Amino acid sequence: MPEPVPEAKPAEDAPPADGENQSTSLSGLFVEKPPESVVAVAGSDVTFVAKVDSSALTRKPTMKWLKGKWLDLGSKAGKHMQFKETYDRNTKIYTYEMKIIKVVVGDAGGYRCEVTVKDKCDSSTFEITVEAAHQEDQADILSAFKRADAGEDDGDLDFSALLKAAKKKKKPQKEEPEIDVWELLKSAHPSEYEKIAFQYGITDLRGMLKRLKKMKEVQKHSEAFLKRLESCYSVEKGKKIVMSCEVLDPNVQVKWLKNGQEIKPSAKYVMEAIGNVRTLTINKANLSDDAAYECVVGDDKCATEVYVKEPPITITKLMDDYHVVVGERVEFEIEVSEEGAHVMWYFEDQEIIKDKDSSKYRFKKDGKKHTLIIQEATLDDAGMYHAWTNGGHTKGELEVEEKELEVLQDIADLTVRATDQAMFKCEVSDDKVTGKWFKDGVEVLPSERIKMTHIGRFHRLIIDNVKPEDAGDYTFVPDGYALSLSAKLNFLEIKIDYVPRQDPPKIHLDTTGNMVSQNTIIVVAGNKLRLDVEITGEPAPTVVWSKGDEPITATEGRVKVESRKDLSCFVIEGAERGDEGNYSICVTNPAGEDKAVLFIKIVDVPDPPENVKCTGVGEDCATIVWEPPKFDGGAPIKGYLMERKKKGSSRWTKLNFDVYESTTYEAKRMIEGVLYEMRVFAVNSIGLSQPSLNSKPFMPIAPTSEPTRLMVHDVTDSTCTLRWLAPEKIGAGGLDGYVIEYCKEGDTEWVAANTDLCEKQGYVVRGLPVGEKINFRVVAVNIAGRSPPATLSQPVTIREVVEYPKIRLPRELRTKYIRKVGEKINLTIPFQGKPHPVASWFKDGQPVDPKMVNVRTTNVDSILFIRSAEREHSGKYELVLKIENMEDRASIDIRIIEKPGPPLNVRVTDVWGFNAALEWEPPKDDGNCEITGYTIQKADMKTKEWFTVYEHNRRTNCTVSDLIMGNEYMFRVYSENLCGLSEEPRFSKNTAVIAKTGLEQKQTSYKEKDMACAPKFTQPLVDRSVVAGYSTAISCSVRGFPKPKIVWMKNRMIIGEDPKFLMQNNQGVLTLNIRKPGTFDAGKYSCMAVNDLGQDEVECKLDVRVATDPDKK
Repeated sequence: MPEPVPEAKPAEDAPPADGENQSTSLSGLFVEKPPESVVAVAGSDVTFVAKVDSSALTRKPTMKWLKGKWLDLGSKAGKHMQFKETYDRNTKIYTYEMKIIKVVVGDAGGYRCEVTVKDKCDSSTFEITVEAAHQEDQADILSAFKRADAGEDDGDLDFSALLKAAKKKKKPQKEEPEIDVWELLKSAHPSEYEKIAFQYGITDLRGMLKRLKKMKEVQKHSEAFLKRLESCYSVEKGKKIVMSCEVLDPNVQVKWLKNGQEIKPSAKYVMEAIGNVRTLTINKANLSDDAAYECVVGDDKCATEVYVKEPPITITKLMDDYHVVVGERVEFEIEVSEEGAHVMWYFEDQEIIKDKDSSKYRFKKDGKKHTLIIQEATLDDAGMYHAWTNGGHTKGELEVEEKELEVLQDIADLTVRATDQAMFKCEVSDDKVTGKWFKDGVEVLPSERIKMTHIGRFHRLIIDNVKPEDAGDYTFVPDGYALSLSAKLNFLEIKIDYVPRQDPPKIHLDTTGNMVSQNTIIVVAGNKLRLDVEITGEPAPTVVWSKGDEPITATEGRVKVESRKDLSCFVIEGAERGDEGNYSICVTNPAGEDKAVLFIKIVDVPDPPENVKCTGVGEDCATIVWEPPKFDGGAPIKGYLMERKKKGSSRWTKLNFDVYESTTYEAKRMIEGVLYEMRVFAVNSIGLSQPSLNSKPFMPIAPTSEPTRLMVHDVTDSTCTLRWLAPEKIGAGGLDGYVIEYCKEGDTEWVAANTDLCEKQGYVVRGLPVGEKINFRVVAVNIAGRSPPATLSQPVTIREVVEYPKIRLPRELRTKYIRKVGEKINLTIPFQGKPHPVASWFKDGQPVDPKMVNVRTTNVDSILFIRSAEREHSGKYELVLKIENMEDRASIDIRIIEKPGPPLNVRVTDVWGFNAALEWEPPKDDGNCEITGYTIQKADMKTKEWFTVYEHNRRTNCTVSDLIMGNEYMFRVYSENLCGLSEEPRFSKNTAVIAKTGLEQKQTSYKEKDMACAPKFTQPLVDRSVVAGYSTAISCSVRGFPKPKIVWMKNRMIIGEDPKFLMQNNQGVLTLNIRKPGTFDAGKYSCMAVNDLGQDEVECKLDVRVATDPDKK
């Protein structure tokens, strides 16, 4: 058997692998197994090979490579471990390979390969020992200083060996014969193992002892067991397993051990002993029953190992895809079929280990739910995540994009007077973003007068008691973003004129900030509008605010007016769409009047888009369209954001982070056959709308591939028959049917040959013009549409091809066809030829009579049918097949047979001794078949009972022997052919008389044996103790001849015809039945047997006790 060969050559002094140069015993399904033990050098490659013969198997075998007992290495396939499977069609042998790339110390341990086919299972265990890579032997300088004649540990170092070293010539060393270290170890004492190991360069002492132990194990002949336990047993979790062995002594007691501990009988562990067979049954096996078991008989024992296989764990809820930005939390959640299942998580092809990756990943189990949590996603976390169980796999994709900060409200310029308060406010899209404030490039630090706040998405800089030095450019810079927001603070100086005068009122509107033009102010819905209007005039003017023609006088509420000296404030708390309109401010004093008109425009996020629907799907994509929102929020729509989710899931995945301007979007990277839902958000300069209604569920489905192997099956003058095979790739959309199309050569317009889809893989195109060259193609159709067409390589000429007629006579009809009278005849004769040939039947040269024979002919065969065959149907039938002037003929010889008539002229021709000679003539009617023999029977004229003398006698004469002297015999004969015996026999015309001769019988003398004997009891009466009120019986047995007289006595008094007693005698067995005895029936009972030759007697004691009630005690 080939061994796993490391690609890197190990050091020469490495101990050989246990499996080298040794043949592995083959059993079960394996033709070739891996070696039991292999020593590999760290860093080298090693390959294991197993082969399975499938010639006697009904299905493909399944191979598993396991480490330890249950670690399935199939999930570890990658750069380190590779698995390969090949199949030889000639030898029908499957070859399985496991290759470990660059062996490491962690690969050491026990391995097992397990092959299963339906209800058959076989496994093979092997072990890998990993040794450190050997370095080239370095010169040991201390060896030069050792005394030449010293032992290993003797004396001090001797430097004299270095003196005059150049003058000394080395003596040629004799080549010592190579020593087998393992043979040396086997014969050495255990105390010398370590010394020998270091002497011959063996460093793995534990591996050496393990191998040496295996080498010393010799299979001893068992004196206690006829048949040992199997080497291993395999059982599924929850099922029953029975282990059995046979012992030499059927009466011996055995012990069953589990991992060295004795097993006590219970409902779970059932131990049975049936003859020499000892069985241990384990009911409802679980993982704790996966152990080593032993059956012990005295000092001898046999061992086995039980492997408990868990049922495959399936994944009932698949993993969702995620589309997040940097820093967001991600939770991949799945559900499995059973609680407590083991789930392995992978990122790409690397396993996520709980202890190793605990800082980045968290694992959560809640019943059947398993969750992988990423606290803060980074760009490096983007990729494919997998979840594996022993019976399922699911995957989900994580897309991570850089976080983009959106400014929802910019900083507005401010103009304030001395001692007033200035407040800069901005709003960004992320409420977690922090930032810094700068004035003219210098960071602003908080103080008693300057305060900075961060509440949600709003950042504010508040300056109390504004001073002239506070004027300047203020900038807010968010942390971590290349973004800044700037505004200007203007200081308003107030000059006091002490000369009293009258000035007409004047309205001073601030054209900065929210005012986009001289008379229009834009306010975001939900925000607060505070319009401070400076008013001048002497004396102080009267201010009136109005919306349209209605004055606004409220000083409290959502819409109000606040008045200060030289300042009028118009305030709207939480602006609404209804607040939009024309507003006017009118100021009057004795010196005049001034008026200003403002238009306040309320802008809001848009309404959600409408009519989101899927218009087309592909294999992994879908086309989504929608309508713009009815209300754009007062600001132009910038674009849209899309999200999707799997139906039934609650997790939405973002499809784009940049605003998408069109109302048609192609979603990609979807899974075929999975239902999805979409929703759309509208975006304007104010913000994001509410999501639209979910689209109707849609499923990415691709059309099938083109049909395969399109070919022309038949062509006539007006039809063409096509055949093809199903597409190689069908997909989740299935296959609804096929469309067959054709067009004339040179045309480009294809015509559909079928109106309804053709579900079969063949079709006859009819109504084609004769002599035209036609191109054909076939298209597969499913819910996703039409597949690419399968087209014939060249056009087909529509003209029937003349084919010579040919009758294909079945082999059984080429010889004489024999049937019995009354049987049914149904002969089907296939033929071929084009155009369709004409078939004619003839019998003995004449056309068949349709009244006697039924004939049915199709385009491909002709059927000759006879419902009930008669002898007149016999003859030579001929089928003639004609196409124009061409023909073919076939003949069938049909013979109808029945039972023959009786033979003729049966007579006794001679009688001598105990014999009689018979002769007869063949029957007149042989049943249309050859006579195969005759059956001869005889009968005594006294009893007239018939007995068969000969069967299948082929001649027309015979001799009947062993006739009884003094009797007269008559005879009868039956004819026989293939149908059987004739209905009636033919009786002999005369009889045969066997004459008596002078014979005398001698009587032998007979002496009658004397059977007389005196009575003797062979079974005595037995003392009994019975309960009063319960009937009882006492019995004994006696022999004697002549038959003795039986007398029953109680206390030496003969028991008469008392109805209480019933006496029985059955073939010498004597029984006295006592009906419901009382205490007075107790005493001595005796039985006496008396005849002419003597007597015998037996007696017993009967105790009658009164029953006691246990409750009264």
